[in-house]
Amino acid sequence: MNTHNIANYIGRFAPSPTGRLHLGSLVCAVASFLDAKANQGLWLLRIEDIDPLREEPGVSHHIIKCLAAHGMISDEPILWQHDRLEAYQTAIDNLIAEQKAFYCVCTRKQLAAEGGPYPGYCKSKKIGAEFDTAIRAAVEPATLLQFVDAIQGPQSQNLDKEIGDFIIKRKDGLIAYQLAVAIDDAYQNISHVVRGSDLLDSTLRQIHLQKLLQLPTPHYAHIPVITHSDGHKLSKQTHASEVKTSEARHNLRLALRLLGQQPPPQHLTVNQLIDWGTEHWAMNNISRSLSIPEQR
Repeated sequence: MNTHNIANYIGRFAPSPTGRLHLGSLVCAVASFLDAKANQGLWLLRIEDIDPLREEPGVSHHIIKCLAAHGMISDEPILWQHDRLEAYQTAIDNLIAEQKAFYCVCTRKQLAAEGGPYPGYCKSKKIGAEFDTAIRAAVEPATLLQFVDAIQGPQSQNLDKEIGDFIIKRKDGLIAYQLAVAIDDAYQNISHVVRGSDLLDSTLRQIHLQKLLQLPTPHYAHIPVITHSDGHKLSKQTHASEVKTSEARHNLRLALRLLGQQPPPQHLTVNQLIDWGTEHWAMNNISRSLSIPEQR
């Protein structure tokens, strides 16, 4: 078993209820669960339900039941982001008061015509909350951020030149993913984030917010996304098939194989497969490529 036996390890799986679990999301759940358990840690479930226009009714509870059918149950009460709106707004208010965030009236059309990172039009303007505004986190010049991903290796980004000041609250009042994740990872004392590499480019913005809010930065490991044979990402957007709870044993065996773990013995039950995966977990066996072929 290749683990570090990390003291006070707390991991998490944080799906958004925009569709039922497919193989790619199940693989990420399995990886986050096994890494936590192999390191004698806790595994938490968080439902990221702060974009109601994209969410499907009943999906949250289906995800919870599907994970349980695959042997994965949260070690603490499930955190629902819709219950955390006050905490997000408090953080935003503090950032504005400290001049680490600002109101922005720029339109998408205006910015699309400019191209490139956000040009900072509203950064020095005295714009108040009474206007129809978004709120952006301030990014100062020469903001070079770096971290080492446990799977993808060293990562760096010159945030001001590549992204610029980025939105943390939209004009329609919805909280941006980057802010909610940064705040809730700290709130739940998350020490390790194991998730899909489709979120790799979001990580440095989250680290920037952690610095602005004086929050700790977890360790990150980004699992390669699964692709179809045509090279397209296996995702909700490409109408990936949902995993069936009736095939949980097959799904877990496939997830372990995709994660580079040696094949478990045949005829194990769901719980036995989880126990086997925990005992033999080796993150170093996961491919560092950004995509891996789907296997049926």
